[in-house]
Amino acid sequence: MLLAEDDRAIRHALERALTLEGYEVTAVADGVEALAQAHKTPPDILLLDVMMPGIDGLQVCRVLRAEGDRTPILMLTALVETADRIAGLDAGADDYVVKPFDVEEVFARLRALLRRTSPVTAGGAGAAAESGGREPQISDRQVEAAGIRMDLQARRGWRGKRELELTRTEFELLELLVRNAGIVLDHSTIYDRIWGYDFGPGSKNLAVYVGYLRRKLDEPGAPQLIHTVRGVGYVLRED
Repeated sequence: MLLAEDDRAIRHALERALTLEGYEVTAVADGVEALAQAHKTPPDILLLDVMMPGIDGLQVCRVLRAEGDRTPILMLTALVETADRIAGLDAGADDYVVKPFDVEEVFARLRALLRRTSPVTAGGAGAAAESGGREPQISDRQVEAAGIRMDLQARRGWRGKRELELTRTEFELLELLVRNAGIVLDHSTIYDRIWGYDFGPGSKNLAVYVGYLRRKLDEPGAPQLIHTVRGVGYVLRED
């Protein structure tokens, strides 16, 4: 694991806690060191502070993603506004933890990111099927429904002929919705399938990702595909 945090006390505390948890940690103090270390010895996962001197965590994210590096990235941020979270997702981060944080939450989110080594599979969870949509077409390599096509091995997705630029979490969330097209998936089911952990009713994590995914999917004059079922969850369908 690569940890980048400019606050010495937080960096040392996290390094000790993560080491005791069983991680092999390389800790650095800024974005320049983080990029150099990531290029020298690619880590299994990155834990990046957003606000660092010189090159900040968002810039580190953008550089790695532009290079085609898909290593899971968990951001640490003191910025709590939705726009700030969206900026992190736009930069290519997979998840974030808001400061001050409980170290157990950091552990849970890291475990969830590291578990994402196999394609998400559908089955058995969620509410009743909605009418008005075709059954999803599923194979070992591709899933397709509601005008969305996804290549699971290449981890690419399209709406019609337009390719979608998706982060790891966005891809897996969209895959789950496509596999279950026409079925309302409740919040707990989505959290369990995507993050491996239900962060509770007060969390806005899922809403942020759904909102960001909608912005990438929606097209002028075309039907909205991801629908909110108030008090339950979300469903993918063409109205």
